[in-house]
Amino acid sequence: MFSFLRYKTTLLVIAMLVVVATSFVSGVYLGSDGSVESYIAPFGEDSALPPEGVDLSPLWRAWNVINEKYVSATTTTLATDEEKVWGMIEGLANSLGDPYTVFFPPQDAEIFAADISGNFQGVGMEIGKRDGMLTVVAPLKGTPAYNAGIKTGDQIIKIDEKETASLAVDEAVKLIRGEQGTEVSFTIVREGEDEPITISVTRDVIQIPTISTDKEDGAGLRDDGVFVIQLFNFSAISQNLFRDALRQFVESGSDTLILDLRGNPGGYLEASVDMASWFLPTGKVVVEENFGEGKKSNFHRSRGYDVFNENLKMAILVNQGSASASEILAGALQEHGVAVLVGERTFGKGSVQELVEITKDTALKVTIARWLTPKGTSISDGGLKPDIEVEMTPEDVEAGRDPQMERAADYLKSL
Repeated sequence: MFSFLRYKTTLLVIAMLVVVATSFVSGVYLGSDGSVESYIAPFGEDSALPPEGVDLSPLWRAWNVINEKYVSATTTTLATDEEKVWGMIEGLANSLGDPYTVFFPPQDAEIFAADISGNFQGVGMEIGKRDGMLTVVAPLKGTPAYNAGIKTGDQIIKIDEKETASLAVDEAVKLIRGEQGTEVSFTIVREGEDEPITISVTRDVIQIPTISTDKEDGAGLRDDGVFVIQLFNFSAISQNLFRDALRQFVESGSDTLILDLRGNPGGYLEASVDMASWFLPTGKVVVEENFGEGKKSNFHRSRGYDVFNENLKMAILVNQGSASASEILAGALQEHGVAVLVGERTFGKGSVQELVEITKDTALKVTIARWLTPKGTSISDGGLKPDIEVEMTPEDVEAGRDPQMERAADYLKSL
């Protein structure tokens, strides 16, 4: 029954990815008249000068001009010196043109901390920038966004009455978040629709689903002998749940597995490496963390649980909502010949962010590296291309058809 197993039991060590918070001193010291007297660069107190060749005098001149000449055209409260500093850092981050490098002033830093803990109120969808447009990566299953009919690939052009063309991702998130029971509307451009559509969503406490092998979800052991695991995100607990799902697969007696990563926006790197380790020998590269030209890459390798042999038949379902950790896992198993990818091209979220503490209540989320597949392909460069491309049309969804699932099952059964 278990001819596709190398061995049945493996001690699973759960490792949680810790968001790195590196402390350093950064700021400006202001004279009593508001002029800038000196500053400490972001490399510690010994760095009292800007990098060589960088002229900061225009910045300090602008600071003094604002202090001397600015008069509010309304009765709006004037920005404090601290808020001006936050604005300077935010502008510096925005100048990079990277939607994932973002400065968090105190209130935003608090919201981001809630995101990491998984405890927040909102609509339950992952968003990102694609071709400069605010785009839905994936609505999470069972959340208000999912139930309201928001779909992967929807381009959000307005949040309530706020146009999104110039909004950073994290600014959009702030507009979408809100108290349970309140409503937010989205004006959406959707492929196949002639005109923008408006969808209103009632915010709720978001309970993020992780995994399913339940027949009611279209998962578990099918009548044709194919076993399906649906993975909705790579959370801190997903490794343990994935191990349990694999145990169910083994106990079912099937040797044919479909892993459904459609609409999975990613999550913890450690989870994707750990899951890949069930299928790969020790030391095989899962993903390369590339820090740019002239810098040494960090290779994340299989831990070698490697319980399945060559008799395992496996496919991974992907679509435009498969991003980040989903692309890492799918790319590794595709390039090592473990699984075929079926569906549509993935989102292409292949960059690495580090959370750096700027002050005790502010932080900078900065892109520090990019993900490359084991063969060196940049995930950000257009995402992953499926081995078997199958489109899922709105008509398929409305009729309850799943041509991607059926094509994957038919292919595996033909082997």
